[in-house]
Amino acid sequence: MAKKKNTPEKKKFDNPNVVGLHAEVLEQPITETLEQNYMPYAMSVIVSRAIPEIDGFKPSHRKLLYTMFKMGLLSGARTKSANIVGQTMKLNPHGDAAIYETMVRLSAGYQALLTPFVDSKGNFGKVYSRDMSYAASRYTEARLAPICAEIFRDIDKDTVDMVDNYDGSMKEPNLLPTAFPNVLVSANMGIAVGMASQICGFNLNEVCETAIALLKDPEHDLFSTLPAPDFPTGGEILYDRAEMESIYRTGRGSFKVRSKWRYLPKENIIEIYEIPYTTTSEAVIDKVAELIKAGKVREINDMRDETDLSGLRLAIDLKRGADPDKLMQKLFRMTTLQDAFPCNFNILVGGNPRVMGVGEILEEWIAWRMDCVRRRVYFDLQKKRDKLHLLKGLEAILLDIDKAIAIIRNTELESEVVPNLMMGFGIDQIQAEYVAEIRLRNINREYILKRTAETSDLEKEIEELESTLNNRRKLRAILVSELQQINKKYVVPRRTTLVYAADVEEPPEEEIVEDYPVTLFLSREGYFKKITAQSLRMSGEQKYKEGDALHVSFESSNRRELLIVTDRQQIYKLRLRDMEDGKASALGTYLPTKLGMDEGENVLTMIDPGDYRKDILYVFENGKAARIAMSAYETKTNRKKLIGAYSDKSPLCSILVLDEEKEIALYASDGRCLVFHSSLLQTKTSRASQGVNVMSLKAKKTLLRAEALSETPIVNVSRYRVRSVPGAGALLKPEDRGEEQLSLID
Repeated sequence: MAKKKNTPEKKKFDNPNVVGLHAEVLEQPITETLEQNYMPYAMSVIVSRAIPEIDGFKPSHRKLLYTMFKMGLLSGARTKSANIVGQTMKLNPHGDAAIYETMVRLSAGYQALLTPFVDSKGNFGKVYSRDMSYAASRYTEARLAPICAEIFRDIDKDTVDMVDNYDGSMKEPNLLPTAFPNVLVSANMGIAVGMASQICGFNLNEVCETAIALLKDPEHDLFSTLPAPDFPTGGEILYDRAEMESIYRTGRGSFKVRSKWRYLPKENIIEIYEIPYTTTSEAVIDKVAELIKAGKVREINDMRDETDLSGLRLAIDLKRGADPDKLMQKLFRMTTLQDAFPCNFNILVGGNPRVMGVGEILEEWIAWRMDCVRRRVYFDLQKKRDKLHLLKGLEAILLDIDKAIAIIRNTELESEVVPNLMMGFGIDQIQAEYVAEIRLRNINREYILKRTAETSDLEKEIEELESTLNNRRKLRAILVSELQQINKKYVVPRRTTLVYAADVEEPPEEEIVEDYPVTLFLSREGYFKKITAQSLRMSGEQKYKEGDALHVSFESSNRRELLIVTDRQQIYKLRLRDMEDGKASALGTYLPTKLGMDEGENVLTMIDPGDYRKDILYVFENGKAARIAMSAYETKTNRKKLIGAYSDKSPLCSILVLDEEKEIALYASDGRCLVFHSSLLQTKTSRASQGVNVMSLKAKKTLLRAEALSETPIVNVSRYRVRSVPGAGALLKPEDRGEEQLSLID
């Protein structure tokens, strides 16, 4: 009988050496395990931890700020951070260390946010320093920043849903009724399961202006009021309008940010005072030290961190004659002084993660904020309706105060006072309860007239609130008014400046890369070495693997690039600057791994293309040869792999570089040799050219190799030379084989 699907199968545990274990274990399908155990965890991380929601906060941020709000820290004095952390644990069960780290990131002292929410006192570390740690929570103090008044605006007026905390002992807000688009103002990063979020911060005033403009005109051009992101660490954005438009439209992409610096000629020092948001001062110093040690940067005497209370300062002492502009261009290229900020605007909307562009985010925030305002208006409307209802009951009492007093005086039981008032004046229970609770001293005509005089004002206010509740234009006007007040009250100057990428002069590659002579070695098995002249002078014999030996060697320079030819009709481009300087005693770099070659693909040779004005001669076993212009391999883009580099119709036996016209010697497997002049072959620009016949071969015979005539031991050149191709060649004489030299080596 077949087993049911997904039914756990019992399996006996037959190991007699294990004592105390159950006799049987259960087998569970992996799909069921993932569904029951992994999926709930993944959803919890996505929805309840890593991805920010439309109010711009993650749950950890929201719980901390709400706790501080309930502690009265919006207007009160600062309190110890440890006290705040302890109170927050009623809402956040993740532990005191995680809660305190959250507070540090939201603090003004840490400087991770352009608009911080925690007014801090004490050492909270710095976002631009890896080693500048924050002090323990018992040493620091904090309270809410003034702008948090806009975060919690009207939170007690049912603007957001209140939910149970993790143990159901108290309530907390599902979202905070943020009165400005904090989702764009506060930078946020989160890594969930299978997805992530990376939101760059924008300037508060620019975001508010953009939201106001969109409320007035849905077709508003975002770039006119929100040109680019803004970072608390400053720096410069290399502004590319097309690149930024793509990010604004899709919510994905990246842009470059670089440091700000100045040159102090008297001290011959470069002073870096702002660095990209994505790096730290220690990372920059470590990388520069690494470059100096590797000999790639030679203009620097010393670099030190002189950061103090006034802010970040990295000082670079220059050598005499060093050009500060060229040095900084080099450092921008080789260190994180210029870095890319990746954007992934992934936000939870209604519990579902969505990647949205800037315009779509603002539209979602406006819709959500309008709902908050609508709920607040409805709350106020209900309060005024309830108050009007009570005042209507007072008006009824005004008709006959003596009757009301008589009813109360003549009622024997307290529980019957409210029902008797209801019957006596035709009012409901709520109104009767209100009348019954009025103190004796207030049961007079003057008091009742003063209270009921509010009725007409209340009716007008209720009518206005009802009109607002049903009119989207009035709700939008409220949003505009609130945003204008925030924009006026909280002025945040822009810190990150824009530099148009088209105006930034990129120096030629040669000015950035250090140039020095090197000698290149390639072994038969594909091991590559780049050795400097100094190291080569101090080195001994070249080391190779057992069974391996030198295949090609020549001199070059560090700025050059190589063409690596393989047996799969492919050529790989290798920049020498990307290869570490080696030593004779090392085996070298294995090129198939370094270049990511296909499985089983082998290196045939390496070529220095120089200025790509030479030709490459491919000689095939079938007797053909193809002369290809090296310019066919020159690419403007940084392509690392060229497929179809030469013909695949016959195996390749030799590759020669023709920097000038020369005579070539061909050797066949039947002992014949042919010498021809390279000018007989026409240069082709098509890489896949099969070439032309140069040597007529007998059946089952092949070409073995081709060499420049000047490098062969041939004496009787005229015996083998032909004036046109193809030719048959002639059998090699003993004196032309170089056997004497070979016998000496043996």
